[in-house]
Amino acid sequence: MDNSRRQQYLHALGITVWERRPSAGSETLAGDVTATPQDSQIGTEPDSWEKLQAEVAACRLCPLCETRTQTVFGSGNPQADWLFIGEGPGQHEDEQGQPFVGNAGLLLTEMIRAVGLEREAAFITNIVKCRPPNNRDPHTDEIARCNGYLRRQIAFIQPKIILAVGRIAAQTLLNSEAPLSQLRGKVHYFANTPVVVVYHPAYLLRSLLEKRKAWQDLQLALQTLGEGMRE
Repeated sequence: MDNSRRQQYLHALGITVWERRPSAGSETLAGDVTATPQDSQIGTEPDSWEKLQAEVAACRLCPLCETRTQTVFGSGNPQADWLFIGEGPGQHEDEQGQPFVGNAGLLLTEMIRAVGLEREAAFITNIVKCRPPNNRDPHTDEIARCNGYLRRQIAFIQPKIILAVGRIAAQTLLNSEAPLSQLRGKVHYFANTPVVVVYHPAYLLRSLLEKRKAWQDLQLALQTLGEGMRE
């Protein structure tokens, strides 16, 4: 992606970027990259992508199956380097069967483009695959019942980096009760895959002043991915 198009996407995020030379001894672009890998394991071997999709579509493991219109498996490239994981489908996602649609989806698309990707080059999914009624937070047991599907997706995709989009996704992936403000700005790990926490685009639409922090989080993800590819 050329620099002019990238600047357009950053403008959509409300970000103005000034280029500057790194100072001598500078080690990071943004955030704290001190990371402590967790001991969590994937637990389930990757299998047929089509089989996994069919299992999710027919799932009746928790009460969310009674109120959904359809499951939302995810969209994008199943061999993606970048995996974005949100909380769960909302009303529009439940109706269309696709993750992150509507205004929040448009902003997430611009965030993806800001790191030099088209949306279709990444993979986007959620912690739970069915919409919780009235868009409430998913319950602990609902997250637990969907956990195997998410782990199998991660095992199949084998992403180079995971972006946890919003508080619920971050706390679930990192097995933490810390607020999002304490989780962002650092590199965490899910198994051996680096995880960067970013604000949910729905929150950014309500809190426009936080968009610069969102750009800092994306910079941290780019830096982390770049360092991993040099190793």
